[in-house]
Amino acid sequence: MSETTEAGQSEEWVRPRPSRTGYRNDLLLALALAVGTTITLVLFRATGTFGTAPGWQAAIWIVAATMPLALRRRWPEVVALISSLAFAAAYVFEIGEMLFSQICLFVAIYSVGAWGRNRRIATIVRAVIVSAMLAWVFWQLIYYSAVQDYLPELPREGALSPYLAYGLINIITNLLYFGGAWFFGDSAYRSARARALLEQRTIELAEERERTKQQALALERVRIARELHDVVAHHVSVMGVQAGAARRVLERDPAQASASLSLIEQNARSAVDELHLLLGTLRSEQQETGPVPAQSSSTRGIEQLAELVADAAGGGLPVELSIIGEPRAVPGGVSLGVYRVAQEALTNARKHGGGGARADLRVRYLADAVELEVSDSGVGASARGGAARATNSSSGSGLGHVGMRERVAAVGGSIEIGPRARGGYLVRARFPIAPVAADTHSPLIESTPHD
Repeated sequence: MSETTEAGQSEEWVRPRPSRTGYRNDLLLALALAVGTTITLVLFRATGTFGTAPGWQAAIWIVAATMPLALRRRWPEVVALISSLAFAAAYVFEIGEMLFSQICLFVAIYSVGAWGRNRRIATIVRAVIVSAMLAWVFWQLIYYSAVQDYLPELPREGALSPYLAYGLINIITNLLYFGGAWFFGDSAYRSARARALLEQRTIELAEERERTKQQALALERVRIARELHDVVAHHVSVMGVQAGAARRVLERDPAQASASLSLIEQNARSAVDELHLLLGTLRSEQQETGPVPAQSSSTRGIEQLAELVADAAGGGLPVELSIIGEPRAVPGGVSLGVYRVAQEALTNARKHGGGGARADLRVRYLADAVELEVSDSGVGASARGGAARATNSSSGSGLGHVGMRERVAAVGGSIEIGPRARGGYLVRARFPIAPVAADTHSPLIESTPHD
């Protein structure tokens, strides 16, 4: 039988077999009913008004009526048919027991509804048993209505004669009896199915929580790797350039060597400070009970681009900074993203652009976005470093390029990375922000060369 879930999806569910404990309990139930049936049979026969069958027939009937119930959850349909035949045999052979035989039949019909694995067969079996029993009751009432010596104290005359009232009481009693066994059996099956569905959903939710936890950990690792790369790569590349410069001029120009070493020291301190800030932020986020804030707590942002440009110029890369449009406040995540993308682009230009490379860094404030453009006049793809950059751009496999793409994608922006046709390299990123009234003039606010 096809069942329907709360979500409207149809699925086939079959009630699983009981455990060994369930079978043991069914055996104990059958033994208890056998003992009860034996006691009531003896009592009924002791009255002298019930039961004329020999004792050996009564013993066989007790076994047939009660012991099959030990398998009521294993083969419920077969047990119900056997119990029905045993119930009828009690009247046909005048066994004389009219209490526990009815309990056994009720349990058997209930078990078909509660444990039938094929719902269509369970319905057919119950319908056959109930129809046969009701037909038997009707036939007996109609047959004995013409037998005057059967219940002679109940006259047959009148629209609602005493015998008719007796017959109606029997019909109502049987309808309640069989209807109750049918209804409670189906209710038990539905309850078991709902309980199994709840257990399944609990397992699925636990698995989903585990998957979400693993995804959160993976995202956190990516974020930490991106932050560490952005912080370390820039300062280390500057220190590498300045260390080389200091080594070359150490003997002939001690003052220049000292200046380069001072810049190395400054970048080292800056790297350590930013690493401490990053680690402190990670610890504070792990201790929070609420959701991790969407904006980074880093102090780096658009406002620090001038410092970044000066740092890059001090590392040997001449950079010109241009800010176009009216500067305004932007979300912290966008501000940090602009800074980190610019930092990575300048680091790549310094590492791969060659000795005579220059860079231009432009920030445009548009009505609904902030655009960042970093270009350089490096040697391009023909040289060894340029080839490495071109490979990273085309494949997207460079860690720095991956970090830039992730930062821009995190705020719903877009980015272009690749070599320019006239030589050099270009990184252009667009960060969407809340729209404002567009400025049609877009004046050049600042143009600051750093050589």
